[in-house]
Amino acid sequence: MKAFARFFGLILLGLGAIAAFGYPVWSLLTPTFDFPFHRVAGRVAMLAVLVGFIWLARREGLADKASLGYGLPRRQWLGEAGLAFALGVATMLPVMLAMVLFDLRDLKPGAILDALTLLRLAGSGILSAITVALIEETFLRGAMFSAIARESGPRLAIVLPSLVYAATHFIGRFRIPPDQVGPGSGLDLLAGMLRDFAHPGAIFDAFVSLFAVGVLLAMVRHLTGSIAACVGLHAGWVWIILFMRQTSVPDRSHPAAFLLSQFDGVVGWLVLGWTLVLGVVLFRFYQRRQHAQRERRAV
Repeated sequence: MKAFARFFGLILLGLGAIAAFGYPVWSLLTPTFDFPFHRVAGRVAMLAVLVGFIWLARREGLADKASLGYGLPRRQWLGEAGLAFALGVATMLPVMLAMVLFDLRDLKPGAILDALTLLRLAGSGILSAITVALIEETFLRGAMFSAIARESGPRLAIVLPSLVYAATHFIGRFRIPPDQVGPGSGLDLLAGMLRDFAHPGAIFDAFVSLFAVGVLLAMVRHLTGSIAACVGLHAGWVWIILFMRQTSVPDRSHPAAFLLSQFDGVVGWLVLGWTLVLGVVLFRFYQRRQHAQRERRAV
């Protein structure tokens, strides 16, 4: 559990940096730059986590491609990621379309879905999806998974990063107006970002759904020995979800609205059920794929 505690400590380090250094750094930058407080504090947190991550990876012997999940040759890694991206899109589309077909989500008021708008949304969404997938998978299913697996075995390496993966989605966005920023704003921002955890019942369905997704990705990581497929699947899912959020809103008056979480109107019991089905399908797919690849190498 020491390995998990160290990585969890990195997240606490980032949150602590917001409270301790958000306001001082913002004060230094304000005379020259007109940056919002939350953006400055967020960058301070990211820098703290990055520096801590580099130090920890070197200390724990994780600063190599295999430990970070990039051990495959580049061409093979990209091929696995590309295939997984296509699988991610193909497996997320049915549940998203079901939300629309059963009127669980409605088109955003005033939304214009012409070809140019759709192309723009798709282009910006795919860049965001790939960025999110690379960062999260490198940290969680790359370094953290490797460290915990070496110390405690694959089961805890699947479960513990998945809990962190689910929890980090509820570190929410919070804004403080410029005229209200003061010496205590770092703590105020931190409290606002963590406000969802004060009401666990309201986020329980989303948390369980995200935990299941994390377990699925970790199982793929364990089977393949790389994060290539994890990055592809993750990016494909996020891409479709981003597009859904940008073009539609949940219908809270629908009799089956409970299937979509109050948290974001997407992840919830419906996504959880679909994830359990996908878990079986993708586990068997990658199990057979790895077996076939081993047989080809043995010939």
